[in-house]
Amino acid sequence: MLQKPSRNRVAIVLKGYPRLSETFVAQEILGLKRRGVAFDLVSLRQPTDEKTHPVHDEIAAEPLYLPEYLYTDPLRVLRGWRIARRLPGYAAARAMFWKDWRRDPTPNRGRRWGQALVLAAELPEETGLLYVHFLHTPGSVARYAATMRGLPFGVSAHAKDIWTIPDWEKTEKLGDCAFLVTCTAANAAHLKGLAPDPGRVALVYHGLDFSRFPPPAARRASARDGSDPEDGVRILTVGRLVDKKGYHGLIEALGLLPKSLSFTLDIVGGGPLKAELKTLAARLGLSDRVRFLGSMAQAEILNLYREADLFALNCRISDDGDRDGLPNVLMEAQSQGLLCLSTRVSAVPELLVDGKTGLIVEPDDPAALAAALARAIGDPGLRARLGAAGLAHVRAAFGAEAGIEAVHRRIDAALSAPALR
Repeated sequence: MLQKPSRNRVAIVLKGYPRLSETFVAQEILGLKRRGVAFDLVSLRQPTDEKTHPVHDEIAAEPLYLPEYLYTDPLRVLRGWRIARRLPGYAAARAMFWKDWRRDPTPNRGRRWGQALVLAAELPEETGLLYVHFLHTPGSVARYAATMRGLPFGVSAHAKDIWTIPDWEKTEKLGDCAFLVTCTAANAAHLKGLAPDPGRVALVYHGLDFSRFPPPAARRASARDGSDPEDGVRILTVGRLVDKKGYHGLIEALGLLPKSLSFTLDIVGGGPLKAELKTLAARLGLSDRVRFLGSMAQAEILNLYREADLFALNCRISDDGDRDGLPNVLMEAQSQGLLCLSTRVSAVPELLVDGKTGLIVEPDDPAALAAALARAIGDPGLRARLGAAGLAHVRAAFGAEAGIEAVHRRIDAALSAPALR
């Protein structure tokens, strides 16, 4: 008699892969690979970034790309439905989808169902768990497909995926998942309050892989204080050009600084707001001080951290609720002994302690941000002192290994649990 295959593989479901802005996801996948986890990558979207990070080369896995839009591959979707409708959990998944559809009758909801049909049909027989990054769209695809296949699913929730979907959807996904990890205390408290079983929700910082961000051999103490028009203080910020990064407020704050202060701002990242932000900088007379460098690979960004005097990240909560969780770039900058200035949003205060390991201001307050920038620009000693304290703090409390191990334990437990069918 033929034996059934051992269900010891994990399908890691992602919104898009590879993505330059999600190094924390790739870092975790590589950590799981090094721990011997057998996995397949599943991506809801094709890659859009022209570059990748070295970590993606080390992962060395070709994802299964689901149809990003169902009309582009109708035969694959139809084939997926023909296979999925014979699966033992199909009826339950269909009822789940129709319940969701009645509350959210949108094209995106229908696309989630079609992608779930393809995923359920094409998963390897050895799959024992679906583990999904992001609770919103990827979480729905994984939930429907896992139900069809009679498999557990786990979730890693981050920021936008939590705060831009309704509470009913979060509650029902929390009730069905085997576990959920999230990267900020605020996220964890919110989700525990909605979960039928709060014990399934855990705070797990994704942390930083210090092997990729070794501290500089000796960070040169910068004497720049904004008084030399030929050698201004070098401010750096890194992130996609989207609203939650607060670039408008950052540029406005720079426009409030005394004209006598000498500085430059380098912005690393691409995104839809570039033209608008360049126009704002020009209107404020800052075109010669603000440089837009576009998307860059990790090694290039590391060099910029080491050359900068100050790192600024003006996080904010967008009108739709989108926000950062624990921005990796803050940890990266701190790992280079760079003073970080940011805002009191999500987990930023869990990383930066104001006046001790960094500087914190309230979000959406350009005047307060300008005052903090002026303080940091004019005081090289403050930058050196808080930069060194931030480096010590991030290395002591925000390493990646502990978080990856916590996820690994939960994956092992889910794979070892009795089968759902």
